[in-house]
Amino acid sequence: MRSGDPDEQRPTADRRRPGPYALREYALLADGHRGALVDPAGNVSWLCAPHWDSPAVFSSLLGGAGRYSVVPTDPRFVWGGYYEADSLIWTSRWVGTDGIMECREALAFPSTPSRLVLLRRIRTLDDPVELSVWLEPRADFGREPLRDLRTVDGSWTARTGPLHLRFTAGAPLRPGGDGALDGLLSLPAGGRHDLVLEISTEPLDRPVPDADEAWQSTEHAWRSTALPLDGCLARRDARFVHALLRGMTRPGGGLVAAATTSLPERARAGRNYDYRYTWIRDQCYAGRAAAAAGADDLLDGAVAFVRDRLLADGPRTTPAYTAAGAPVPAQESLPWLPGYPGGTVHTGNLVRDQFQLDVFGECLLLLAGAGRRQRLDLDGWRAVETAVEAVELRWREPDSGMWELEPRQWTHSKLTCVAGLRAVARLAPTAQAGRWAGLADAVLADTARHGLHPSGRWQRCYDDNRVDAALLLPMIRGAVPVADPRSVATRRAVFETLVEDTHLYRFRPDERPLGHAEGAFLLCGFLAALALHQAGDPVGAAHWFERNRAGCGSPGLYSEEYDVAQRLLRGNLPQAFVHALLLETAVTLSGPTGKVDDS
Repeated sequence: MRSGDPDEQRPTADRRRPGPYALREYALLADGHRGALVDPAGNVSWLCAPHWDSPAVFSSLLGGAGRYSVVPTDPRFVWGGYYEADSLIWTSRWVGTDGIMECREALAFPSTPSRLVLLRRIRTLDDPVELSVWLEPRADFGREPLRDLRTVDGSWTARTGPLHLRFTAGAPLRPGGDGALDGLLSLPAGGRHDLVLEISTEPLDRPVPDADEAWQSTEHAWRSTALPLDGCLARRDARFVHALLRGMTRPGGGLVAAATTSLPERARAGRNYDYRYTWIRDQCYAGRAAAAAGADDLLDGAVAFVRDRLLADGPRTTPAYTAAGAPVPAQESLPWLPGYPGGTVHTGNLVRDQFQLDVFGECLLLLAGAGRRQRLDLDGWRAVETAVEAVELRWREPDSGMWELEPRQWTHSKLTCVAGLRAVARLAPTAQAGRWAGLADAVLADTARHGLHPSGRWQRCYDDNRVDAALLLPMIRGAVPVADPRSVATRRAVFETLVEDTHLYRFRPDERPLGHAEGAFLLCGFLAALALHQAGDPVGAAHWFERNRAGCGSPGLYSEEYDVAQRLLRGNLPQAFVHALLLETAVTLSGPTGKVDDS
């Protein structure tokens, strides 16, 4: 925002280098096939291409090379930003000492699996401004340099690893010795300027996208499926969550659990995981939320993904897959990346080798929800039968449970299967209904013999008498009636044992106070709201909903855990299942108390 000799005013690399920032400051751009994180200073610091689980092209979030920056040259500025209604179109806003500028940014939508288009439109308000543009794509998490850089018809083209790039900037950029494109862009008062970055697995032979047309198509794609959600609690947030879940769902495929890998849940605790895959459980949560909100497109996609996995793998269905339905890769460390502060970097996930019994119960609950909306075809009913057979075959086995711990006889897993069996039995022909309800009774009877605490509440597992917040979920879903003494006692024990400052923790891992071992689980907070709503306490439910809804940063994104004391997000971002439960809770709490969609 200052005039003078461009070389003298060129920002230093240190000032251009992004954060890292607290996770609450990042915004997400997504187009279904991949997602990018934008920090408040104008850096695209995370983008995997061409797919969610591909190696990163921009990995500065984890300390690696590779970033795409549009940064005011004036070092004195404050940032802000906002999403446009019902979309993942983000506008960064910077107020400096010499002027105000905004950068509207989005991944062009709808998109294709092989090619992404990242749109950035800069505009100034009442004063001329100057900004720095810095493009440094580095494939394979920063290890592949930019090569074959040249100008073609006013655009820069290059390669990095297996990827082809084209950058149409309309500004005087120059290659630097570090393999980046670097330059200054001066805009007059009221000016506007477009930057278009394309990344593809194939040569970019087609014409450069027209920026106006790309923006119009993207705006229309978001607007065309927006939900009205009239009368919904926290309507704006609920509508945004619907857009977010759309953006994180691969067309015809799965919903990724998060856009990132290796963001630590607790500093230097070793809990750094890769969540760029589709967890069947999360997919079921999102599908049920979509059904509650009337988002049949998301419901149909969730059902199709779950159906296809069940029909392909039967009782050996794994807890997670890639968004395209392939096996999750084995876990691998990336030692050349420093990682986000407090964590180390991994790709892949050990969940690929786990058995989680509750997954089959969640599948049955999702498929039953689709059946109630008349959206379950013959293959869907075959998937129901497959899931029932899997429960029948494997319900006595130890499993890793919802929290992916050591294999044990987890009470929550068995009760979730009971809830799922009862849900599909209510929709089935008489013969099947009797058999499926009988199986539910058998599982429940065994669980009551071995998983019931002497006080009358459910306990974590057969050999662990502690309470666990996960036990709220099968109660909400109808494993046993809401007024059943076991439900009442479990709900009371959860609230008496695992709550602090209207935040709910998963379980107490040791003798330390709550919050010392890990953050509060926002998913559990929304379950608490649903449980109180179902129990006929609308004031308590709304209090829990609002308290946990506040556990996000200014862009409105949630991670898995929330550090209550520091009001910081912990873990990978954004965590899809938290958003799914926010949507379901917002819709459910807008209706009469004493009921959750568990019929």
